[in-house]
Order: sequence, then C-alpha cells, then structure tokens
Amino acid sequence: MSSDFEAYEQDFGTLTAEVTNKIGRIPKLSGEEKTQLVLNVDKQLEEVRELLEQMDLEVREIPIQSRAMYNSRLKSYKQEVEKLEKDFKRSRIAYSDEVRNELLGDDASSSENQLIKLREERAHLLDNTEKLERSSRRLEAGYQIAVETEQVGQEILTNLHGDREKIQRARERLRETDANLGKSSRILTGMLRSCTNKQCECLFCYIQWYRC
Repeated sequence: MSSDFEAYEQDFGTLTAEVTNKIGRIPKLSGEEKTQLVLNVDKQLEEVRELLEQMDLEVREIPIQSRAMYNSRLKSYKQEVEKLEKDFKRSRIAYSDEVRNELLGDDASSSENQLIKLREERAHLLDNTEKLERSSRRLEAGYQIAVETEQVGQEILTNLHGDREKIQRARERLRETDANLGKSSRILTGMLRSCTNKQCECLFCYIQWYRC
C-alpha cells in the first residue's frame, strides 16, 4: 500500500509544479487567453484534490504503526493545496502593470479605485464559493463515513446471526445428548435389576440344595 501512496505522491508533485507555474502566468494575460488558462488550472486543481482523496484512502489501509508518518505527509500536501487555491483565487483577479495599463488606457489612474473595489467584490465572491466547496466536500466525506459505518454494522449483525444459529444448534445437540444419556441410564438400571433377580434365584437354589 505504501508503494501506491508514493506513486500518488510523484503524480502530486508533478501536477502541483505545473499548477504553480500556470498560476504565476495568469496575471500577465488578459481576455480569452487568460480565461482558457484559468479553466485549465481549475481542472488541474480538481485532479490534485482527487489525488489527495486517493492518498487519504491509501493511508487508511496502511498498518497503524506506520500510519502516523503518512498522515503527517498527507497533512502537509493538503496545506500546500490550500495555498495553491488561495494563490489561484488571487491570480484570477490580479493584473500585471502592463495588462492593467492596456485595459484601462489613459484612465488608469482615475479607475484605480473602481478596479480595487471590483477586485474586493470578486475576492468576496470567491471566498463564498470556496466555503461552499469545502462544505460540500465535508458533506461528501460525512456521507462516505456513514455508508462505511452502515456496512460495518451490517457485517456485525450478520456475524451475530451466524453465532446465534451455532448456539441454537449446540443446544439442540446437548438436548439430544441428554435424552440419549437418560435412555442409556434406564437401560442400564433395568439390566442391573435383572442381574440382581437372577443372583437371588441362584442363591435360593443353593440354600435349598444345601439343606437337602
């Protein structure tokens, strides 16, 4: 299992390096070119999150004595992704000086306040979107845990049902054994009584013969 985790780590490192490079390029672009790069980075960040989920699943399968080390590594990767997402959010609303002047022209200085306000509004919207996404992921994780718990509970109930049937069969065999022992006891008692009667008859015949 650790080998699978390490393979995911290599993919994670390659992908996050590409994302970091592209995030740095976004503020230098504008128009359709910037839009396409933003969409591309957004897609790659989704792939990064999927890799984190796969690594999380792998960590659960690792023996307990080795799990702490992998949990620590996974935690650092999650923090790295959070930072990438924040950088990506800022890059979408940021422009280099060259692009800003190109977009605003001679009115750059007079429109600076409007641009700042627009940037703040967009940042606020992105914050809300990010919060909704985190809530959605937590709900999905909670649902997965509930499903796994239900499966474990079902397995326990199945095992208990099997144990109950075994106990019932053991009780039935015990009752049958008790019945057989009782029957054997009655037969032995009858045999002993029969032997005792015959011994008495033999003794009586011996006494009579001796008197004669």
